[in-house]
Amino acid sequence: MKIIIYGTGGVGGYFGARLAQSGNEVHFIARGKHLEAIHKNGLQLKSIKGDHTVFPVNATDNVRSISNPDLVIIATKTWQVAEAAKDIKPILNYYSTVVPLLNGVTNTDALLSVLDKQQVIGGLCKIVSKIEEPGVINHMAIEPCIAFGQLDNQKGGRIKGLKKVFDEAGISNDNPDDIQKAIWSKFLFITTVSAIGGLTRATLGEMRATPEVRAIMHKTAEEIVQVANAKGVNLNQDSIDKVFHFIDGLPHETTASLQRDIMEGRPSELESQVGTVHKLGLELEIDTPTNSFIYHSLLPQESRARH
Repeated sequence: MKIIIYGTGGVGGYFGARLAQSGNEVHFIARGKHLEAIHKNGLQLKSIKGDHTVFPVNATDNVRSISNPDLVIIATKTWQVAEAAKDIKPILNYYSTVVPLLNGVTNTDALLSVLDKQQVIGGLCKIVSKIEEPGVINHMAIEPCIAFGQLDNQKGGRIKGLKKVFDEAGISNDNPDDIQKAIWSKFLFITTVSAIGGLTRATLGEMRATPEVRAIMHKTAEEIVQVANAKGVNLNQDSIDKVFHFIDGLPHETTASLQRDIMEGRPSELESQVGTVHKLGLELEIDTPTNSFIYHSLLPQESRARH
């Protein structure tokens, strides 16, 4: 399969390397020193599931130099999705499939504002990974998994084709009955831990072991469930219990990518996580005091990082 990885960070770098390792024609979109290092030394994957280096490697900063991909995995930051869609639109064909593997609940909407409906499917992933240094991806914890599905939840041929490709690459994958519920469930987890991590500057282990912070995380999650329900998504207390069971099983030193971006003074996905909860709360007339407080507490630093 001809695959484009649009965004070769912790997510795109890991899954792209595994897809290349299994024999697919994978093209990586990267920039700057990261791209230079990939050209020089290959894309190096350090992983608890086994290391691998993709070399020689198809890597470029110009997606327009590639044509007619079967699959495009969008693995940028959330605020870059619409621009990525505009960038890839001219090189897609009718049968090309585009799947976002990002945090947040607005990614398919951003893609659909630019691309044709039949080209876009819903997606998410679970992985703890990052760029360790230019050209090097470090996968540090949990079994990486991709969940994907057509937006109408039909089980068509392209879904079966994707499953075959992921299976052959040894990538754990799932085609849930309700892809929107799956996306919101991931959003529930990542939004519960990420921005509060940026605010406390603490590891996940430190936060969950501090009763007062754990209580704040629970309030964050409860507000997200209320907003999801108002949007017609069936999350409930069981959803929260599953999230905290997962949180309690992660390594003590775990940090989220949003948290790391905030701590290092980079632009983050603040708007697409607690910011989205705050804004949907206003739109739907649902009080979200915990998410709103965390969002506004971090907003000055976020604004500074973007100017």
